[in-house]
Amino acid sequence: MFNVYRSYFGWGREGFITRSLTFHFREYDRALLFEKNPFRITRSLDLGQRKQNSTCAHGVTSPSSSQNQSPKSHSSVDHRELGVQQELFTISKFSAGSPIFLPNGTKIFNNLVQFLRAQYEQFGFQEVISPVIYKASLWKTSGHWENYADSMYTVTGRGASGTQKEKQDGQNEEFGLKPMNCPGHCLIFASKARSYRDLPLRYADFGPLHRNEIAGSLSGLTRVRCFHQDDGHIFCRPSQIKEEIGKSLEFIILTYRVLGLGPYRLVLSTRPQENFIGTVEEWDFAESALAESLRNSGIKWTTNEGDGAFYGPKIDIIVRDKDRKEHQTATIQLDFQLPKRFDLHYQAPAPKLEQSGQICTDQSQLSIEGPVTPVLIHRAVLGSVERTMALLIEHYKGIWPFWLNPRQVAIITVNDTPEVLEYARQTKRNIQGLGTLDSDQRKRHSERGIEIGGCSVSVDIHEKAIGVRHKIATAKTQRYGIIVIIGPRDIENNNIIVDFSGIPNRNRYTNNIFQKISLKAKLYALGKIVEWDALEPSSPEGSSETIDQYHKDVLKAPTQIAIPPNWLRPIIEELLMTYS
Repeated sequence: MFNVYRSYFGWGREGFITRSLTFHFREYDRALLFEKNPFRITRSLDLGQRKQNSTCAHGVTSPSSSQNQSPKSHSSVDHRELGVQQELFTISKFSAGSPIFLPNGTKIFNNLVQFLRAQYEQFGFQEVISPVIYKASLWKTSGHWENYADSMYTVTGRGASGTQKEKQDGQNEEFGLKPMNCPGHCLIFASKARSYRDLPLRYADFGPLHRNEIAGSLSGLTRVRCFHQDDGHIFCRPSQIKEEIGKSLEFIILTYRVLGLGPYRLVLSTRPQENFIGTVEEWDFAESALAESLRNSGIKWTTNEGDGAFYGPKIDIIVRDKDRKEHQTATIQLDFQLPKRFDLHYQAPAPKLEQSGQICTDQSQLSIEGPVTPVLIHRAVLGSVERTMALLIEHYKGIWPFWLNPRQVAIITVNDTPEVLEYARQTKRNIQGLGTLDSDQRKRHSERGIEIGGCSVSVDIHEKAIGVRHKIATAKTQRYGIIVIIGPRDIENNNIIVDFSGIPNRNRYTNNIFQKISLKAKLYALGKIVEWDALEPSSPEGSSETIDQYHKDVLKAPTQIAIPPNWLRPIIEELLMTYS
């Protein structure tokens, strides 16, 4: 008997639900399956090309009375529908499981990646680019060929036809598309001699990964065959394990606070009962290190016995979506085995004590230097960027925070006269940091293929010859964060009319940015200031009642305000910097 909360194949329609026996039902699995609906359970062997037993549930679904009476009891938000409405992504029958990101979706994807890149410096990561395809011998060395082959795509390499030597060099050689980046990062570590002074080494990689998921399990952005992971690997000394895990947890907590995702929980997954590599002692040491880091984090966590990876225990972040279904996103995994398999070493004094994680003070032992195997920590903050995007699409329901919004600024022209259009285009250049380059300068930059202006602000000019009210209504429907209105009078006054009402969650911006905008706009209207940086507003002197009334007046400022066009760029920079 299954409880079904969502029927993906429609009410009253017959369908199949297939579940591999190698997985265990957990509490959140019920989100897939309606209340008091009987299913006939059968056994199936060799489902598809996978030689493993599966359970197949067959039945007809229909909504229960409680669901008919309370349609809002479960959210109808679906990232697949919103993705189509907002023109974020599409999936073709020719690339099942490999989403095609449209321009708006690509902007969100790139903003997420750029946010992580901005944090890499403070957390000590260096970004690398590794190959998508490797010889089968690499995957055999790593253990993936033996333990993960069913989930890998394999291809056959072809050498030049001709001599026997050429055939031996390349003909019919097997390759595997990478399902993860760790073996490639091991090759980077092994590319030169390393010293204990070099550690920790932290590598980050956004390269595409491919996993051969069963066709029936594919779903939007949450279950795909091709995806991008903010994959990171830390090569460290045994004595650095706890500190590095603590920093990784700090990175994850910071990111999820900014994204607003949740609720989420931390889970420690321990040694599987079978199909694991390494000794029990190594696993016990690794599990205790992860558990201590979790205790030090101050966040509640639970243990999932036997659900660790085949090479080591792990900490997973489990995020609950609007339908109460849970998704594994971030992960921290401790691995003693992969460095051994790739014969990775670094030179350190007192190697035996170093390998056990002890600090040596004996000068006689410190004079002896030898090879030590590093510890590998796998970490992903978002996990699959695609899956995180799906959660964010459903979480924000199209009302994106300004820094993630694919439609950040709309410039609306009152008419289509050449003067107004040129003023609008110049305003766009100012916002994007292109300044006042003349046409010859822009042409020279364009011919060299250089992207001038490092700002990633998305700005669209609405030039169509339709009514201004219709343009504004359309821009609001499309959820633009900032709407700029430009007409002949604005050219005369050398200003622009700006509407900030499309920016949600204003209370999450620090430094009183919106109070500052309102006050400076008033001072500009009175002719007291011209430049954005000319004055930092401060509260007036007087009683607390006077100050409270001052802040109320500022917050009640008109939705549309007039400011000089060169103010918008620094305002946007502050909006992008002060979101918390």
